[in-house]
Amino acid sequence: MTTNGLLQIVLYLVVLIVLAKPLGSYMARVYEGETTFLDRILGPIERLIYRVSGILPEVEMNWKTYAVAMLIFNL
Repeated sequence: MTTNGLLQIVLYLVVLIVLAKPLGSYMARVYEGETTFLDRILGPIERLIYRVSGILPEVEMNWKTYAVAMLIFNL
């Protein structure tokens, strides 16, 4: 392995370790439904996409609807 390749692997691991805690905290807040710092920026965009797509975010899918959506999306 070359020095350049080894340096790239080390740099990747360092970035991964440094970002693990902040990204983990952010993902935990998102999954728990709490507000995050990106809600102000991405919230309006998300609502616009939902409105254009006809998605009701407060309505959950049952398994049949989910299966049909997965089949259509993957064809």
